[in-house]
Amino acid sequence: MRRISLALLTTLLLPALAAGASKDTKLTLVAYSTPKDAYGQLISAFQKTAAGNGVSFAQSYGASGEQSRAVASGLDADIVAFSLEPDITSLVQKKLVSPNWNKNPFHGMVTRSVVVFIVRDGNPKHLRTWNDLLKPGVQVITPNPFTSGGARWNVMAAYGGALRSGKTPKQAIDYLGKLWKHVISEPTSAREGLSAFLGGRGDVFLAYENEAIFAQKKNQPVQFVIPKATILIENPIAVTSTSKNKTQANAFLKFLRTTSAQRIFAQNGYRPVVKSAARGFDFPVRPQLFTIKYVGGWAKVESKFFDPRTGVMAKIQGSSGG
Repeated sequence: MRRISLALLTTLLLPALAAGASKDTKLTLVAYSTPKDAYGQLISAFQKTAAGNGVSFAQSYGASGEQSRAVASGLDADIVAFSLEPDITSLVQKKLVSPNWNKNPFHGMVTRSVVVFIVRDGNPKHLRTWNDLLKPGVQVITPNPFTSGGARWNVMAAYGGALRSGKTPKQAIDYLGKLWKHVISEPTSAREGLSAFLGGRGDVFLAYENEAIFAQKKNQPVQFVIPKATILIENPIAVTSTSKNKTQANAFLKFLRTTSAQRIFAQNGYRPVVKSAARGFDFPVRPQLFTIKYVGGWAKVESKFFDPRTGVMAKIQGSSGG
């Protein structure tokens, strides 16, 4: 009888213990600033699935580069979701993310976007091309490329746009120098930049397409222009090597690439990496859209443009007092 009672007690306790273990699972998501609203919705949707049942989340949002450096310096993270690939690969070099993080059909990416001009309602300065940004009196806001991933996308969109217009690489760099003379504010992150623009600063804010859609959904009096030549933004995500909850973390990444989750991203203005999820959404195709490979790829771009001592942008900011 005692053996039977113990067996029965074990049978009754095991499901309860398993449920308790599930409820104790807490994932820490460290991400760049702009997808905060989207991830709030996605986490709620994931928690309604079998894989997400009982999983809770701690969330941290900020400028992509700063978030990456924080994780490198010891900030706890199970999942890192950044604006651009180098912010992940820097963690690979520190053995905080697996070298195989992008060995999947999505190449490690979870969303896409494009660089746009967010302008005042009615576009009073008639800003439609990259050259229009050099008109006398035009004031530009873009985040700081040494803290913000979105800002680096802006720089490469402007540089590539100049190349697409027929300029040589040297002339395209000269264009960046002229453009930065019109920059009146360089906030830390893309979301801070949007707040500054909505607060009344500047004539145009260089930003992700999803930030423009976000502002419009909040009934802000803005519109956006997608220049004929712009860059395809690709946003990466990875599970950290130090995660103690890899099974649940990988389940969340798998969920994020389902059609239903990608449609939530699309509702928040992001271009899905799952093609079927884009049905019913209007994401304009631009005739001179290019990728980071067109301007040399991230390895070359990081060294040439964003080295804090010798890079093109360090020199440009230095010459303008930045």
